[in-house]
Amino acid sequence: MTALFLAAALALLLLALVYVHRIAVGPTVFDRILGVNAFGTTTTVVLLLTGAVFDRVDMFVDISLGYAILSFVGSLAAARYFERTRTQR
Repeated sequence: MTALFLAAALALLLLALVYVHRIAVGPTVFDRILGVNAFGTTTTVVLLLTGAVFDRVDMFVDISLGYAILSFVGSLAAARYFERTRTQR
């Protein structure tokens, strides 16, 4: 079962490279914000899988929840900021 969790985590980390590309190359600011949000979601799942591998799910759930909340609030704040500055031009 541990090998399955490790394989899933590695597959998600490879998928995260697509999000990094979207963050770096995204044609608009909102594409980049979506890339950051998707990267945060993927990282949260990888943290949970890491907790399952090390049999410390309770600790990693707390860390991943904190990371997910920070990622969501950061994406929301950036989207509101760029939306307001875009409409003022």
